[in-house]
Amino acid sequence: MVTRWMACAAALGVMASTEAIRAEPSRTVVELFTSQGCSSCPPADEELGELTHSSDLLPLSFHVDYWNYIGWNDPFSSKAATLRQKAYSAHLHLRYIYTPQMVIDGISETVGSARSKVHNLIETARQRAKLAIEVERGMRDGIRVTIPAESHPHAGPPAVVWGVLYDHSRTTPVTRGENAGRTITNANVVRAIDKVGEWNGERTVILVRAPADADADHHAVIVQGDMGTGPILGAVSWPVTAEAR
Repeated sequence: MVTRWMACAAALGVMASTEAIRAEPSRTVVELFTSQGCSSCPPADEELGELTHSSDLLPLSFHVDYWNYIGWNDPFSSKAATLRQKAYSAHLHLRYIYTPQMVIDGISETVGSARSKVHNLIETARQRAKLAIEVERGMRDGIRVTIPAESHPHAGPPAVVWGVLYDHSRTTPVTRGENAGRTITNANVVRAIDKVGEWNGERTVILVRAPADADADHHAVIVQGDMGTGPILGAVSWPVTAEAR
């Protein structure tokens, strides 16, 4: 998993901007914790792929590393994905972690292949108010993301601003492990997630760029409460293009 692009390419701060910007619709985030080494995961992988067709959703596929011992080393697995799942487990008061698991907007979770339950939780999450995050593109120095000031004072600890790099689609022939002989297509595969700053209710601007050799084709920025494992307050994404490098 790529881990260096945010540290070298994102700047967080409060600054004035006079250039034209537009508010992007803030998306409901659906995170699937999965593994190519898990025989019960492909139906959930397919479900996540279907969710990518909804423009108001940001589905993300996090590949955990604790299935690798069984015979297949998932090429997209990472310790960061496992740690994020463990943090959710603690926040949501779960007794254990498992795959496939979907976490919806940081507020609820269910088995990733339980389609009816997944869709019900998504519909509930869609009703939540979200930050109208602004994205300014076409700039020479990258993409400028503006998190607006909240109309009411922001209470509690600062929210974490996550920067995410992900691939729209990856297809892998699996030759060993529980899915040996299958070809698996994973959608919106997360290649990096890094904390790029904090938001405390004031207008905050982040300049986002990726290194020229970034191994991913999409960016996302997620604003998340409760130290980065609680309710998601806003999320936007866009394709990686020349001006973002």
